[in-house]
Amino acid sequence: MQAKLLYWFQGELDDSDCKQHLPHAFTVPPNCSQIHICFSFTPQRVGGVDNLLTLTLFDPSGFRGAGHRGGHTHRVHIGAFEATPGYCPGVLAPGEWVVQVDTHMVMAGQPCRYDLQVSGIEADGHKPQAASPSTDCALSAPAERGPGWYRGDLHTHTTHSDGQSSVPELIQVARDRGLDFLALTDHNTVSGLREIAYCSQPDLLVVGGLELTTFWGHALCLGAHEWIDWRVRPGEGGMARIAAEAYGRGQVLVIAHPRSIGDPDCTGCRWLYPEMMPGTARVIEVWNGPWNGDSGNEEALALWYDWLNQGVRMVATAGTDIHGGQAGGGPLGYSVVYADSLSEAGLLRALRAGHLYLSSGPRLEFAARAVDGREAMMGDHVAAGPAVFTIRWDECPPQATLRMVQDGQVADQWPCAGQGHREWTPPGGRARWCLPEVRGTDSAMLAVANPLFVWERRR
Repeated sequence: MQAKLLYWFQGELDDSDCKQHLPHAFTVPPNCSQIHICFSFTPQRVGGVDNLLTLTLFDPSGFRGAGHRGGHTHRVHIGAFEATPGYCPGVLAPGEWVVQVDTHMVMAGQPCRYDLQVSGIEADGHKPQAASPSTDCALSAPAERGPGWYRGDLHTHTTHSDGQSSVPELIQVARDRGLDFLALTDHNTVSGLREIAYCSQPDLLVVGGLELTTFWGHALCLGAHEWIDWRVRPGEGGMARIAAEAYGRGQVLVIAHPRSIGDPDCTGCRWLYPEMMPGTARVIEVWNGPWNGDSGNEEALALWYDWLNQGVRMVATAGTDIHGGQAGGGPLGYSVVYADSLSEAGLLRALRAGHLYLSSGPRLEFAARAVDGREAMMGDHVAAGPAVFTIRWDECPPQATLRMVQDGQVADQWPCAGQGHREWTPPGGRARWCLPEVRGTDSAMLAVANPLFVWERRR
């Protein structure tokens, strides 16, 4: 049957409309089996920079999908059994729906005009019998494995947002790279998690998640299986509430690429929540994509070190932020986690504890033994005193250098090609925290561990 035009909206925007959520309400009639949305705007570019307008859709019960992707034309189809990636299929409940235009970037200098059409198709003589839409996506997990080191990617994208790979293609890339786990973190939607249940592999754990892609910074919520309302502004407490609720659910909120270039080149990519520096956040992505790429990784590392020096116990992670089948631009960092089990819950527990190091290839372990014989690993606390720190490394390239960082400063360094180990004591015998870095000949990061924290015994 031919689609019937239900609603037609038009509008004109200028730069004062940037970073707004513009709702457009429409009514879905009873017995509607399909909805089609066509959204377009012009111009796509002004002064060499893209305007970025995306869509979020709500049905009478709440979130129904989002299309966070570039381009000046968005076409959305939603039916009882299938939907455009980013959106959730299911019965189309009659009543008021809202298609929201999210104005991530509207450049100055030229008006931006948009056209939004909503069409519907009536069911053929009977009401469609499909399951009610659900954004609660349970994943089918691989056979659980016990304690050990597991390597994976905590930041990925597919065609459910602005990635180029489908979910099956992303899973194949992860398997080709020998990963043990990956987190699916599409922008502002969890619709891709629905596919995981049908194409998961027995040797790869897929962790739920999404990237909260706000106008003033991005954050990963690992372990999330339901949509999280990302429409929060700096200074109003919304991001702190999101973080607290995520941790309360056993999830992990990660400040993503906090020192990436921001507007207008990478719209909203730089972390600009002053009350969340770090506020209630306890995990930060310091390695995003290639180390020497445009994500500001060296600056993010310095920010992490500064927060550690302020006495905040922060955990660092890495993620490829992959958007295509094969990310280029240099070696990518992965998170190598010591978990009590290769399960979503086990992985999240290990992340919160800081039991991980970040690496593009070298193996790196960091541990300590206190004078009373107690042992600690990266992310743990060790009692102040004559503790012995042990660093082990392997698969380091020729001319690599291992640097010991103590309270944010390089305290010692030595060549570390191949494999080896060394016991180390902080100069002066005192440190609040310390960790090892492995650097290449160009000073690019090859691996970095989460720190061991030193605390004074109370009498």
